Amino acid sequence: MTRALITGIGGQDGSYLAERLVADGLEVHALVLAADGHPAHCPAEVVLHEGDLGDVEATRRLVRDVAPSEVYNLAAISSVAQSWEQPDRTAHVNGQAAVALMESARLAGDVRFVQASSAEIFGEPAESPQTEDTAVRPVNPYGAAKAYAHLAARVCRQRDQHVSSVVLYNHESPRRPQRFVTRKITSTVAAIARGEADGLALGNLDARRDWGWAPDYVDAMVRAARADEPGDYVVATGTAHSVRELVAAAFAAAGIADWEPLVRVDPAFFRPADPTELVGDASRAREVLGWAPTVAFEEVVRRMVAADLG
Repeated sequence: MTRALITGIGGQDGSYLAERLVADGLEVHALVLAADGHPAHCPAEVVLHEGDLGDVEATRRLVRDVAPSEVYNLAAISSVAQSWEQPDRTAHVNGQAAVALMESARLAGDVRFVQASSAEIFGEPAESPQTEDTAVRPVNPYGAAKAYAHLAARVCRQRDQHVSSVVLYNHESPRRPQRFVTRKITSTVAAIARGEADGLALGNLDARRDWGWAPDYVDAMVRAARADEPGDYVVATGTAHSVRELVAAAFAAAGIADWEPLVRVDPAFFRPADPTELVGDASRAREVLGWAPTVAFEEVVRRMVAADLG
């Protein structure tokens, strides 16, 4: 039986990935922080190993002992806002520890490695949409750390290591934690619809992002791991929407037409630096991996609101 090792199984992507790999018949192992307890939505078949990705030697021993054929590195400080509060920890977890895991995979032998990268590596890009060849020039600590790991993946390939970096654009699901703006929006809109809240406070409503469905993006990771050759792949829908549009879609899904009086802009939620628009061109993923998104923006938002409404 083929074995896989996942880091970051506690996030939305990790849980969907674990479900996918178990369904594919793999023996799935996952690294978890002891303080986090049993990850939500984690299939019972997954073998959990307590540890910290930042503990390089312990993680290296784990990779050697598990002897996986596929490694998926999803562990990260996943919030841009949090990265501003903890830039040093973000650099360590998202950058240095990720590269150390790539090296652990190389030392273990024939291992296919997938690094979960991010559109934030492009910062304020000079071109739109962005491709795998767009200049890497992040504007926040999260993007900077992810950029280091992304570039390291390219370096690893120079030694014939099967390391792919999937440049994930924003992707959502009901499993997204409420500290993320998308889930904050859908959960608060649901609370307003139930009469449990009277308003929604947000930052920049004009920021534009390329939002997709999380399980689709997990599918791209699996396809990258099993492709004949490793590479970089932008994973995106190719269409950008503003935060304002997402808010409107959420209220529409909750049956509230006159929503604007319920929303206020709070300067406290503005970030020190925030890309104006990020939208990706996933042509390479389509052509090489046979990947394509399956859920449209409005349906993603509708599913999240429906889950929050219960």
